[in-house]
Amino acid sequence: MKEINENKKAWSLLSKDHYEHYKKRLSDNQIHINENIINELGDVKEKSLLHLQCNIGADTIDLARLGLSKAVGVDLSDSNIYYANQLAKDFQMNHVSFIESDVLKLNEIHKEKYDIVFTSEGVLGWLPDLKKWAKVVRSMMKEDGYFYVYDSHPFFHLFDEDDLSNGKTNLKYDYFNAKADESNDIGGYASEVKHAKNYWWNHSISDIINALIEAGLEINYFHEFDTLFWQNGNMDEVKPYLFKYKYFDRQLPLSYSIKATIRK
Repeated sequence: MKEINENKKAWSLLSKDHYEHYKKRLSDNQIHINENIINELGDVKEKSLLHLQCNIGADTIDLARLGLSKAVGVDLSDSNIYYANQLAKDFQMNHVSFIESDVLKLNEIHKEKYDIVFTSEGVLGWLPDLKKWAKVVRSMMKEDGYFYVYDSHPFFHLFDEDDLSNGKTNLKYDYFNAKADESNDIGGYASEVKHAKNYWWNHSISDIINALIEAGLEINYFHEFDTLFWQNGNMDEVKPYLFKYKYFDRQLPLSYSIKATIRK
């Protein structure tokens, strides 16, 4: 699929810069995952975790530092996986490993099952087919395991990004049956590379939830947050790695989380 191939090329351009940025950040031996995720995951000690769309694996390593017995990251980009493995070596994370794969095809090459299947922060919009994605998620879960996603809210993605920074809510994008949005902007938060063709699909909340239900999962909860996990322009950092628009306090859902288990 041309869109997937373009996304792979775009993210690969960022890999080396991301590696250098996150190696420096991980060197302080702190956990750099926002408290919403930490609180909802709870105690993960001695559990196995599969991290889908892991980029260069910085969050995978942070998650492993919470006490996981095993962490496996998956990413589309061979360059991302190269640097993810380098990060694991740099920090002697022997129980962390990485797989290069299109997430939608992961179950064709990987048959292990995990206590936790995890994905977070700017992920689902890079996938064109949520029904196929949800089936992969289900196939990777132990019978008593769970799936967890934390991502930017589809409602937030309806609005013009620049206008939001100035306190205005002008609709720019589609919510229902949205086609791939082509952009030439990529990276920027941890890379000097700013431009590369890429494609993003804005999936509705109902599409996300229904894909998981159709795959045989039961929704344990769906939570919404008025904080975002990146600085989207003129936002206040209200907690580490969590940002809020001063214009829209408690008014706009910016992020959400879902926990799901296998339906009995």
